[in-house]
Amino acid sequence: MTVTLSDILEAAERIRPYIHRTPVWTSASLNQRVGAQVFLKCENFQKVGAFKFRGATNAVFSLPEAQAARGVVAHSSGNHAQALALAARLRGIPAYIVMPHTAPQVKKDAVQGYGGQITFCAPTLEAREQTQNEVIARTGAVEIHPYNNEKVIAGQGTAALELLEDVPDLDVILTPVGGGGLLSGTAIAATETRPRLRVLGAEPEQADDAYRSMQAGQILPSHNPKTVADGLLTSLGTLTFPIIRQRVEQIVTVSEAAIIQAMRFTWERLKIIIEPSAAVPLGLLLERKVNLSGLRVGVILSGGNVDLSKLPWQ
Repeated sequence: MTVTLSDILEAAERIRPYIHRTPVWTSASLNQRVGAQVFLKCENFQKVGAFKFRGATNAVFSLPEAQAARGVVAHSSGNHAQALALAARLRGIPAYIVMPHTAPQVKKDAVQGYGGQITFCAPTLEAREQTQNEVIARTGAVEIHPYNNEKVIAGQGTAALELLEDVPDLDVILTPVGGGGLLSGTAIAATETRPRLRVLGAEPEQADDAYRSMQAGQILPSHNPKTVADGLLTSLGTLTFPIIRQRVEQIVTVSEAAIIQAMRFTWERLKIIIEPSAAVPLGLLLERKVNLSGLRVGVILSGGNVDLSKLPWQ
């Protein structure tokens, strides 16, 4: 099965009662700085502070009653954990979240605040997966993967759908890329509704698995990536990579300096709080590795969840 535009349109209807339709902002100072007309889809204003709520909500509300009653499970210490916990609460079912015990307290508090039942584990992928399997064996809960899930991908594509309804004459859409759920959903929505629209993915130079995978024609996972954009540490999935390979023009890597500069510029000049991962496509614009001069550029600001005790310019 592959994700289609119909799936994204169905997702938009399914999640409409639960999500925020986020605004599109513009900034003359940003346009002047990057030499393009930029339209910012502000998913940092989404519930749980990130686009992830779209995919989680679509997945949770797509489940048949019998499956849903057993609850949902994921291992995540990031935005997906919060998104799944809230989506499950809205449907009235349990959410079991496996988190490394090293996760920041602010993230643990957020997941618990949304009603998630946390099981802690060691901070390794092996421990996370093993603990999740134990939770599934104990509860019968359904795994909702943060990006390698058709319903999640379709849900993420709804942000681009809204952006194109508000600004139909874009030339290019940029999103960050980690596991590829947002980029693949965006690429389907964009290329199916506007066939000549260009879609680019922005990725940290120090977590460049998507760039390398596109060059090689096969998934080349990252090994211990280190970047300020901590939401983009995951590698592409088996569902997201084929979509990105088929529909995305290119993956462009962005330096750590440009990511931090873009984040700070957005805070100081636009008065918008974004997390480092959301700043990556703006860093692409600042570095001008791709000539987008004079074009109408849509950027999906993926989220705004920031640890205020660890700002990258402190």
